[in-house]
Amino acid sequence: MGTQANAAPVIIKRKKVVSGDGHHGGAWKVAYADFVTAMMAFFMLMWLLNATTEKQRKGIADYFSPTVAISRVSGGGDGMFGGDSVFSEMTLPQNGTGATNLRPTESHQARGEFGMSDQGADADREAELESFRALDSMLIGGGGESMASIELQRHIITRVTDEGLVVELFDLPDAALFEADTDEPTALLRDMSDMMVRVFGLVTNNLSVEGHTRAHPIVLTNNPVWSLSAARADRMRVLLEHSGLDRMRVRRVTGHADRKPAVRDPMADRNNRLEVILLRRIK
Repeated sequence: MGTQANAAPVIIKRKKVVSGDGHHGGAWKVAYADFVTAMMAFFMLMWLLNATTEKQRKGIADYFSPTVAISRVSGGGDGMFGGDSVFSEMTLPQNGTGATNLRPTESHQARGEFGMSDQGADADREAELESFRALDSMLIGGGGESMASIELQRHIITRVTDEGLVVELFDLPDAALFEADTDEPTALLRDMSDMMVRVFGLVTNNLSVEGHTRAHPIVLTNNPVWSLSAARADRMRVLLEHSGLDRMRVRRVTGHADRKPAVRDPMADRNNRLEVILLRRIK
């Protein structure tokens, strides 16, 4: 009895085994990082598309394009291995458009492409547009001052199109540009001609004159709209030249009859109008 009382207690440990799939590792973290990187690249692409011009985007695309293995700019040799080595310490490379067998060089340097660059053409177009805006302000008082009186401004509308600055002169119910159904100009049109020549004298662009008339309410055997619109356009040309415009600046005189009405009613007086177009120099 005493021996059993002094014996050490028996301790039994039971381990709890939990069955499961185990640890998945960090694969999901890698996938998430790839997703975040792709989204960042996408937003960077969207930002670049919005922040760059068409010309800059083309330059970026060409930079990453591996289609051209040899640069178009060469040393200018007449044939294969005909040029000097650009690695020579005693020779400077010649910049230019490389020669070919069909188009060999005629001088020491290969002939390049000459002409106005796109940047120069864009600058010229912007300068011309600025001059059109200045003339527009002089004609209709967009800048607060005008070379036309309030009476004349009622008959003038201007707009800039692909063709140039269009100055539209039109009839009003109480004031016409020509005597009824004739090409005889009124005093109003003569004053407008003098004013326009003063404004157009600030630039050297060529001009085009176009005539439009209203439609007649009945069908006539000899409809005068064609001859009348052409005669009025030509009379406007004569008025401009008499006011001091160089006759060599007029490039085109056209009559459109009643084919291009300005308002929905083809017989409205508003369709009796002239369009003097200051033509663009830069296309």
